[in-house]
Amino acid sequence: MQVEIFDETKCELGEGPLWHPLRNELIWFDIQSKRLLKRSGNSLMISAFDRNVSAAGWVDHDHLLVADEFGLFKFNLETEAESRIVDIEKDNPVTRSNDGRADPFGGFWIGTMGKEAEDQAGAIYRYYRGEVRQLFDNISISNSICFSPDKRFAFYTDTPTKKIMRVALDQQDGWPVGGSEVFVDLTADRLNPDGSVVDADGNLWNAQWGANRVAKYGRDGSFVSAIDLPASQITCPAFGGEQGTTLFLTSAATGLDPAEEDGGKTFTVQVDAVGQKEHQVIL
Repeated sequence: MQVEIFDETKCELGEGPLWHPLRNELIWFDIQSKRLLKRSGNSLMISAFDRNVSAAGWVDHDHLLVADEFGLFKFNLETEAESRIVDIEKDNPVTRSNDGRADPFGGFWIGTMGKEAEDQAGAIYRYYRGEVRQLFDNISISNSICFSPDKRFAFYTDTPTKKIMRVALDQQDGWPVGGSEVFVDLTADRLNPDGSVVDADGNLWNAQWGANRVAKYGRDGSFVSAIDLPASQITCPAFGGEQGTTLFLTSAATGLDPAEEDGGKTFTVQVDAVGQKEHQVIL
């Protein structure tokens, strides 16, 4: 499979890629540089903020629900107007938001973590129709938030544990039910699970920090295949493009040897899978 550079911008910590299904453009973040990036064709637009921003879900054609270090806010992509929706860990100066994604029920899951990756400083939350609940606590580096196409399961990880977890969802409102179980255990392979996305067939695609790759796992959690990438710190995948067969991948340049020229850039690869369309957030 041919890997191409989608955008040459070197992000210190690229994260949260989102293919907007109404705008047909990719939106992603550079957390450390406090920027939202948006690209359609050859046109790149950048919005700057005064705090860390990391992930988003789409509300309508012009609006996103964006996660920052204080909670969630509504953001107008055309005017850059903001309105605060809900506070999350607003009074905790240690933490910021990290990985997040809209769920099939119109909710939005967002993880937090310490700004210096402090041990167990973060948590994972869900926003749903005006309500926020903490779902999982004592999280060091929240990642891999994604959902099965049949709406039955959510996935997540605390990266240092090297385990991607799965939890069942209530079919009425999408809140987790029961305990979590290990879906993929990368301990033996010494791999670090970062962001993930699930395709329309239920396969989970996981970016693996420090390993120059994104790996595909079947519906039973078994390893299927991997795609090698020209950057070591791959952070998160997202499906998009006209047919939903383009896999976008963000990466991070922070802490890298300058000799790694492509670290921090955003990549694409055409894959033999079709992604789910990103779900709409209901405010």
